Amino acid sequence: MLTGFLAFFLDTIIGDPRTRLHPVVLMGNLISLLERVLYRQEDGNGSKFRRGILLVLLVLLICYGAACGILHLSYRLSELAGTVWAEYLISALLLCFMISPKSLAEAGREICSLLMQENLAEARRKVGWIVGRDTDELTPQDITRAAVETIAENTVDGIIAPLFFFAIGGVPLAVLYRAANTMDSMVGYRNEKYLYFGRAAARLDDALNYVPARITGILFVFAAWILGFDHRHAFRVMKRDADKHPSPNGGYAEATVAGALHIRLGGMNSYFGKKSFRAYMGDALQELGPRHIMASIRLMYTAATLFLALAYFLFLAIGRT
Repeated sequence: MLTGFLAFFLDTIIGDPRTRLHPVVLMGNLISLLERVLYRQEDGNGSKFRRGILLVLLVLLICYGAACGILHLSYRLSELAGTVWAEYLISALLLCFMISPKSLAEAGREICSLLMQENLAEARRKVGWIVGRDTDELTPQDITRAAVETIAENTVDGIIAPLFFFAIGGVPLAVLYRAANTMDSMVGYRNEKYLYFGRAAARLDDALNYVPARITGILFVFAAWILGFDHRHAFRVMKRDADKHPSPNGGYAEATVAGALHIRLGGMNSYFGKKSFRAYMGDALQELGPRHIMASIRLMYTAATLFLALAYFLFLAIGRT
């Protein structure tokens, strides 16, 4: 787990560099290329589904293989240099690219600052970078809700899940998870084009996030206790409302954060001009405001630190580091 701590430290310092050579960007390019090769509009639903399975298998095989190849090269470099630090550093750097706490926190802080400056137009524009809903008519409370929901939900797939798969299978498994999650974000939609072609990617992402989502919910309860938020209410709301989320996993993070902060998430959203109601989670004991964005960021970092610490002590107990 020393690699995990180093990756988390590197992300705190450098975050996600905006470059076309970022591994996740390269994953996206690979998925787009294979989609162009495999997707055929004229195919029947069964054929689209099978081709979607082939897309998933090819992406996972290529990404996992590439990660293994990079780690093998790092091992050889360490041998040549006579030190294990080259291997540790390259492994940590690759894992660092698979997590995104700093970029998520920076986005939240910027939106919070814009709301405090009452720059509603820019806040709407910036929150549109991190959510899929329409943002042109969002109120300050709506913007806050969107930011808190995104930070809470992305704590699962942007931090805890990659670290979870790293803990059980090393950096290559974390890379495999990120590839699956990236596929879901690109083709896992329930629309006419991707309903069958992207179904395998969507189902795989749901399956991979099942355990990490529930771990994240529990971590948020303990994080709320550490930070002085209402951990008891967080646990109650998680049990009561988590299953109301349209995703089988997203509610465990969002509901727990809502309970900890005494706010209500969910409600009416708009996607491409079409209204969609998402079930409420939490209780509106406080009016949503910018401070809740900052509180969700604190919960995110505390939950991530707790996971790394618990995993490290578990590894010590079984004789691994």
